[in-house]
Amino acid sequence: MVALTDKNSMDYFIYRGEPMGFQLSLLRSFAEYLDVPLKIIATNDISKLYYYLDMNVGDVIACNLPVTGEGKRMVHFSETLLETRLVLVQRKPTANKKNGITKMIKSPSDFSGDTLYIQHNLFEKPLLARFFRRAGRNLTVIEETQKNAEQLIGMVAEGKIDYTICEENVAMMLKRAYPNLDAEYSISGFHDYGWAVVHSSDTLLRKINEWITDIKKTKELKQTYLTYFDNPGVSTYFRNDFFSVKGNKLSPFDDVIRKLSKNIFWDWRLLASLIYEESNFHLGVVSSRNATGLMQLMPETANKFGMDSISTPKQQLSAGVKFLKWLDSQLSTEIPDPRERINFILAAYNVGLGKVLTARERAVKYGKNPNKWNGNVGYYLTRRSLKDPNPSDDSANDLSMYAGAGKFVEDILDRYQHYRNNIPE
Repeated sequence: MVALTDKNSMDYFIYRGEPMGFQLSLLRSFAEYLDVPLKIIATNDISKLYYYLDMNVGDVIACNLPVTGEGKRMVHFSETLLETRLVLVQRKPTANKKNGITKMIKSPSDFSGDTLYIQHNLFEKPLLARFFRRAGRNLTVIEETQKNAEQLIGMVAEGKIDYTICEENVAMMLKRAYPNLDAEYSISGFHDYGWAVVHSSDTLLRKINEWITDIKKTKELKQTYLTYFDNPGVSTYFRNDFFSVKGNKLSPFDDVIRKLSKNIFWDWRLLASLIYEESNFHLGVVSSRNATGLMQLMPETANKFGMDSISTPKQQLSAGVKFLKWLDSQLSTEIPDPRERINFILAAYNVGLGKVLTARERAVKYGKNPNKWNGNVGYYLTRRSLKDPNPSDDSANDLSMYAGAGKFVEDILDRYQHYRNNIPE
């Protein structure tokens, strides 16, 4: 399933290396409900998301879209996920020796040659039309396609702009991070908000609505909502350098990771995803199997590639990259496709090169492609761990750690996709 969403500190973001968000949590739940893999395309241009949907690039827009009559002519809306209204966000009045008292807008007539910045959102236009008509020529409206509502709220708090508009629940949440803001003036009534699919996607819409009914019954929707929209920790997020909405950092080691990734011709964000999988970017982690360092190398491997107990973070990362480069050299002639080879390298990093090579032999034995991971070598590696009461030729009786290799590869590549969506190259 290809889902289309936007990026902000409630819906979809990266915090300390972990992909998070209200919409991401719901999408993962729905993908699990359908038992399908999930891919996300993210942009803050809502019109672009609609274009992707209309062109069948994506299957569903998973944003807080207001359900309106005008919107129904463009898409099929799901059952209600949220109910909220639009509010004007402005700074609270403050005494200022130069400019006197900052005015507060409490009605459209209070504007006098002011400028309002909003996120360009064709779905919200019907809710804004009456307010803009009442403000008339006293208000200039600028629609932003590159900045989301949250970024505009931050600009209001910092005094870079004076006014913006967003959903009330978003504004109430962000007031924790920006206590100088006021969002008491509501400019619309309450509206239902949901997801959207194209008009021809009746089956998918039915599945979405069935799933929404289920998560409402189990209170999963309410719990997910409270996790993000009633989270006092949001102010902590904004004080942290490793928050994708605030900046473009994943860890304190980004510069080193960028530099070392060139040695293996990897996107640095892929290498970062592997490091997060191993240590969560935490120093001093020691596994139950005595693996150490940011890249969790076993003692023999660490010693071979120049790492010991007093190695610096840079030396730890360098040793891990040298190990990856060595694995690549062992597989490069066997698996010519560099993108496919990444799967094998990650699996070998996790369970050892010998186990992966044995799985390749098993794939050949049972008529599968030894140079393909998904459904081929990956299958024969992970099947080794399945204890089958009626063993067949392609299964084994022993329980082992090999099953984890498939999830290890999948988790790293999944997280890499989220890093690509949220962190610039």
